[in-house]
Amino acid sequence: MKIRWRLRMAAAQREVWTGTELRRLLAEKAGLELSSASVSALFSKEPSQVKMTTLAALCTALECTPNDLIEVDTAPVERPITPPRPVADLPKAVSARGRSMPPL
Repeated sequence: MKIRWRLRMAAAQREVWTGTELRRLLAEKAGLELSSASVSALFSKEPSQVKMTTLAALCTALECTPNDLIEVDTAPVERPITPPRPVADLPKAVSARGRSMPPL
């Protein structure tokens, strides 16, 4: 599964081009005061996590939904097929007397 942060695209579609503009909108429309550095980081990098209150404020400020800000690719991840283990790697059976038995 891949997740893409699309804040910059969502903002551009609403003609918000800079972090300064976004910061102003967040304060005016959503009442959220973020530092310039925080807004810049949201605008330019893919965050590893986002507070729900911040996500709600971004949606309010840009008049969008979380789907406009986050793109999730839900295609199943292909896992490599693991080859069967060679017989030599299999654990050896143990007899009642605690001795190893030869492979079958």
